Amino acid sequence: MNTLVTGAAGFIGSHLCEHLLAAGDTVRAVDTFTDYYARAVKERNLLASTGHPRFTFAEVDLASDALDELLDGVEVVFHLAGQPGVRPSWGREFDHYTRHNIQATQRLLEAVRGLPLRKFVYASSSSIYGDAETLPTSEWTVPRPISPYGVTKLAAEHLCELYRTGFHIPTASLRLFTVYGPRQRPDMAFHRLLRAALTGRGFELYGDGTQTRDFTFVEDVVVAMRRAAISGWCGVANIGGGARISMNDVLAIVERVTGGPVHVQATGTKRGDVRHTGADVKLARDAFGYRPGTTVPQGLAAMWDWMNEAVEVVA
Repeated sequence: MNTLVTGAAGFIGSHLCEHLLAAGDTVRAVDTFTDYYARAVKERNLLASTGHPRFTFAEVDLASDALDELLDGVEVVFHLAGQPGVRPSWGREFDHYTRHNIQATQRLLEAVRGLPLRKFVYASSSSIYGDAETLPTSEWTVPRPISPYGVTKLAAEHLCELYRTGFHIPTASLRLFTVYGPRQRPDMAFHRLLRAALTGRGFELYGDGTQTRDFTFVEDVVVAMRRAAISGWCGVANIGGGARISMNDVLAIVERVTGGPVHVQATGTKRGDVRHTGADVKLARDAFGYRPGTTVPQGLAAMWDWMNEAVEVVA
């Protein structure tokens, strides 16, 4: 396939580029390098793909730059670009979220109208559910985001559905549940936790540790994205890791993986944090064969290996 990957220099985007190239696809990668975290980290994410004969990269702002030439010959769009982070999305920072999560998505959908796309895959988020009424949570659960970030992700997802029903763009919105793995963003919990184990610094734990998450390994996510792209399915589906686990249990796994204690500094729950998440993935399994293949201990071990090889990332 000839593919376009937006947000290609990010954590998930860079893994997706590598996965698509390994599958024989051509990758046209774009990123605008927002300042949410260091540009040097994002550029390092792309090192494994840079130089590949089927990989090209361009620095593009989807919210303002011309997009027609970018889409020439593209069969599948993987739209991962956006402003991440639940906690910073309040207050004055909200402008960044509306620009990069909603406006950029709308402009990209407008740009693909009339093109013979095979699929438009959008990276949505479990944040759209908020504190879900039922666990595991199915796609039929009414979304009730409790952060501005979740609101913008839901709005972009609604745009995908509107353009699918109104203009027959074959969109697939995948609600990703807490993705982790090598190259995870520096602000995310597992990165901070393993960095603390590596450096001996304290780990700031939000909440009391009994909160649970459905953690999903990044390789399972990118496999799901490509499978959704080549399937005949369109719509909205959850992508989760297959089991909920508490942060206290994660701490115990990390101590086994790293061979030493982690110095935990417990703090209060942050605004916008949900208590529990858990994905019902039956729809994705039936629609395009999604089955998570990596357990949390396996994934954390892989992440720990990466941390030890990339000390400059965590110093």
